[in-house]
Amino acid sequence: MSKLQVTRFEISGPAMIVPARHGDERGWFTETWNASDWRDAGLPETVWVQDNEAFSAAPGTLRGLHFQAPPHAQAKLVRCVRGEVFDAIVDIRKNSPTYGKSLSVHLTAKGGEQLYVPEGFAHGYQTLRTDTLVAYKVSAPYEPQSESGLFWADVKAAIAWPKPQDVVMAGRDFNWPGLAELESPFD
Repeated sequence: MSKLQVTRFEISGPAMIVPARHGDERGWFTETWNASDWRDAGLPETVWVQDNEAFSAAPGTLRGLHFQAPPHAQAKLVRCVRGEVFDAIVDIRKNSPTYGKSLSVHLTAKGGEQLYVPEGFAHGYQTLRTDTLVAYKVSAPYEPQSESGLFWADVKAAIAWPKPQDVVMAGRDFNWPGLAELESPFD
């Protein structure tokens, strides 16, 4: 019996993962990542090289949509440690039958959900609660010269952000290209 509940999507590659939690009178315990459980669940072998955390004070904070170009492309395993986020990804693999399609999920500290984001996807999230903390593993270190993004409100990506009127974000994220202008580095 797998220790992970895995949900796959119509877009091939990404997966929602919920590790088992073991509770008692003290609270609960969970293994947020275990190589053996990952393999047993049929998830792709991934070497995680860096763990990141991002704190956002205000609800509506939007981070993304980001990616790193090859040869520094990153897969990610994203979870919400405190609060709740609306997490969205867009398939930017040029030869994919779902190129330009998006999917979104809610990640909560209470539920322990994690989103596996393979290389070839632009990724972002919007916080839904005050003082939200997100943690994520990446398969390649941060390389500023490889960093890029996709415009968060691109009409073709059709992401239904829950708080579009309350967006708090870094200035650079307003200036990424839309899908029509994007020259995707992913084959």
